[in-house]
Formats: sequence, structure tokens, C-alpha cells
Amino acid sequence: NSAKTNGRRSKKKSFALSIYEEMFKAIEKWDSDELRSTNGQMEYLITQALKKANRHAKQSDFDAPKSGN
Repeated sequence: NSAKTNGRRSKKKSFALSIYEEMFKAIEKWDSDELRSTNGQMEYLITQALKKANRHAKQSDFDAPKSGN
């Protein structure tokens, strides 16, 4: 569960998500239209929402973990 960022590995966090079936079906249709996986589409949507709210993480936040973590 890692993403490659700037030549370094960044740890991804997995978690369970419960959403309405209709919402999930709409996301599946959307990701199919854009040739993404459902997980990739959700990650894209969350990233866009964070940017819009000016709460997105800086690129350095995805770099190598800080010592002690």
C-alpha cells in the first residue's frame, strides 16, 4: 500500500468506508467513464475536495515518514 512520490515511497492508509449503494454505483460508473479504478476515483475526488477547501497536503507530507512514526 504505497504510492511513489518524488522517487520516494509514501505509505497509504487503508480503511473501511460505508456509503449508500446508489452513491457507490454512481462512482463506479464515473470511474469506468474516466478509466480509473473505484479506489483511484475516490482518491481523486477526495484530493479535489481537499484542494477546493484549501486543506490539501503539501507534497512534502507524502515524502518519507518522519523518524519516530
